[in-house]
Amino acid sequence: MAHVVVDPITRIEGHLRIETEVEGGTVRDAWSSSTMFRGVEIILKGRDPRDAWVFTQRICGVCTTVHAITSIRAVEHAIGANPPPNARLLRNLIIGAQCVQDHVIHFYHLHALDWVDIVSALSADPAKTASLAQSISDWPISGRAYFTDVRARLKDFVAGGRLGPFANAYWGHPAYKLPPEANLMAVGHYLQALDFQRQFIRMHAILGGKNPHLQSFLVGGMATPVDADSQNALNMGTIAELSKLVASARDFVTRVYMPDVLAIAAFYKDWAGIGAGVGNYLSYGEYPEDDNPNPNMYLPGGTILNRDLGKVAPVEPDKISEYVKHSWYDYKGGDDKPLPPFKGETSPNYTGPKPPYERLHLDRKYSWVKSPRYEDHPMEVGPLARMLVAYAYGRPSRVKELVDNTLKALGVGPQALFSTLGRTAARAIESQVIAEKMQDWVAALAESMARRDYRICDNSKFDPSTWPEECWGSGFHEAPRGSLGHWVHIRNGEIVNYQCVVPTTWNAGPRDAHGKRGPYEEALVGTPIAKPDQPLEILRTVHSFDPCLACAVHVLDTERREIVKVSVV
Repeated sequence: MAHVVVDPITRIEGHLRIETEVEGGTVRDAWSSSTMFRGVEIILKGRDPRDAWVFTQRICGVCTTVHAITSIRAVEHAIGANPPPNARLLRNLIIGAQCVQDHVIHFYHLHALDWVDIVSALSADPAKTASLAQSISDWPISGRAYFTDVRARLKDFVAGGRLGPFANAYWGHPAYKLPPEANLMAVGHYLQALDFQRQFIRMHAILGGKNPHLQSFLVGGMATPVDADSQNALNMGTIAELSKLVASARDFVTRVYMPDVLAIAAFYKDWAGIGAGVGNYLSYGEYPEDDNPNPNMYLPGGTILNRDLGKVAPVEPDKISEYVKHSWYDYKGGDDKPLPPFKGETSPNYTGPKPPYERLHLDRKYSWVKSPRYEDHPMEVGPLARMLVAYAYGRPSRVKELVDNTLKALGVGPQALFSTLGRTAARAIESQVIAEKMQDWVAALAESMARRDYRICDNSKFDPSTWPEECWGSGFHEAPRGSLGHWVHIRNGEIVNYQCVVPTTWNAGPRDAHGKRGPYEEALVGTPIAKPDQPLEILRTVHSFDPCLACAVHVLDTERREIVKVSVV
């Protein structure tokens, strides 16, 4: 039996280590470990709750808006603030833009290279590549001249020897199945996706001042003014620009992203039976459609157990808890019992080996990530969970239509959704659903302007003197990578306790006190490995979750020492 370690897992945000036991060309067991500590909950204690979103937003620079909106929702829930409709629309647009841009980046720049052999593209015929591209989509940038130029640029890049993030890839690996022309097409679209996402995310600059880390959030609403008659506010000219950007997203997702996913998946249908994981799924629901305290959500929330799409139950946050049996933390009452987030503790206690971590203590504590559970079940979160819940509910109908069309195009049944390939397809389907829906939110914002309804913030609860002496709040959000929750305890206007349970904590968590594997660990079991010294297949399944360890863990130096100095010359 071979002990295969991948550390670090690259093309993700943060630091992740995967250890596996491989026997007979198959993963028999797996362990997921993050080797950095997150201390943001400690940093927030004693601070003003109205400022929490500014700190939490900087948990990550990739999923930049997600902690801000979740923190805002948690504090609003605690103090009883009720944002006006325009704030809901602005937030939906910001969240939707983050979702679509993030998914495009993930597929092309973080995950596609697990399926696409760039070196193979050097031998492609540009004319045949153009013919292939034109056969799957009417996207205009698909001519022979374009792919000839891409191939020439690729040859110069390889000849230069400065491959950067591509230097240590497993080019020529037997698990790659795409023909050279498909590889060249994917490389061309990789470059186009860079330009698309750069332009599209201007929505965040328009609505939030900048990206990353928008500046327009407020407890009670938004800070970006809305006024059809003002040049210093979001006006009808802004509406026209937003409409243009949304149209570009819908166009790129429909004519490039979705066709590419289907074209590549057709060569990897065996991966529709690999990487199923725990089989339990959770989604809080997202994109509120009204302004009630418990609004209807465009994407519904729910839980699915044991891959049973016939039984979807509402999410009950009180059923969420976290274990630290195999995590480098201590609980005052002992590590064998979980704690709910409102009573959560962040007490680090590293007991593992010293770097470079030649072998972790896999029978003891081996990760800085906790082990979240829902009714003691490990749960997978993310685009697949959201699409499965929506598919099971049959709403929005567009999800069911796109899922059925995708399954039909690939010639596979619904069971294929529970797989590595299913996660990748679900992300593309969600991108199309949200890119289409965003135009409705732009139109609704335009209607508010037409009615001269310019309300963007409820200030009635902004003064701490109006709050209860002690209050608790929870905020939930479906970030691109999955279900995100923040829990805050406020006393006398200050944060007493703050806990974040993030998507990658759900997915990357280690075993719990009962020995149940986390989603990454369970998904890797049974994965075929052609070459243990080049474990491309491990990367495929892990990357299909889109890990963001920056959200799950952080470094806190209590001595305030300088860790690194960066200078620009």
